[in-house]
Amino acid sequence: MERKRYLSTLEQLVDLDNKFKGFELKVSSLKLIFKRSTYLKKWRRNDCKKNLSIIILFFILLVGCAGIPVREALKEDLNVPAGKIEGNQFIGVRYPFKVSTPPHWKMTTEFPDFLEELGYDKPGPQDKEQTELYVFNPETKSNIQFDFTPAGRYSKFSQETVEGLTSMATGSFKEELEHQYGKDVKAEIGPTTPFSLKGVQYAAKKYATYTIKGVKREQGWIYGFSEPYQIFILYMILEKGGANDREDMKKILDSFEFASRK
Repeated sequence: MERKRYLSTLEQLVDLDNKFKGFELKVSSLKLIFKRSTYLKKWRRNDCKKNLSIIILFFILLVGCAGIPVREALKEDLNVPAGKIEGNQFIGVRYPFKVSTPPHWKMTTEFPDFLEELGYDKPGPQDKEQTELYVFNPETKSNIQFDFTPAGRYSKFSQETVEGLTSMATGSFKEELEHQYGKDVKAEIGPTTPFSLKGVQYAAKKYATYTIKGVKREQGWIYGFSEPYQIFILYMILEKGGANDREDMKKILDSFEFASRK
């Protein structure tokens, strides 16, 4: 039922796209909020009613005031492999990025089943877009996901709009966390901050911390843009004794590098 409401909301935005010729309401820009996490994926209809005018303003800023394309139309080609894993390094083929991990972390282009227990939805064969890379610590289950999607022909980006879109996840995150675990689970929301990724023009980060069954979690999302792609990074750190996952996660993100195709 919730999935149907979510899809209905997206259809409303697509209808607005068709009605406002010259504006491209870039629904995929919000995949940071909804794409892979049960908490972040569902956008309740009442949230849409409250925030629709704000969303429209953001997208007007995003696409500019004229219907002039700023790039060629691109689509994700799932026939192209995501990339190749060589030792502790991933080299992207579908999208031009690379990232390295500490030796005790694992990388895969296939969805790890344990992520469902942490609230992430397993992508189906009908999904038009797929996550390029999953990285995780097999001992603690801390994890990070890297996902790319082409930007629309008319979409314009700036650091301000990227930070604004990143912040928009917070309300739905808190609501879905409460729905999943009850009102006793309280999340502390961190600020929206600029984030540096090698080769990426604009990026921002948002995160929340909360405790489930005595284990503290930090769940965060990083949204970025580098011509002509949008970049979505979702991560979760499970703080378990003896692990250095926070330091390892920093090393992984520091190793990330995007190389623009010219």
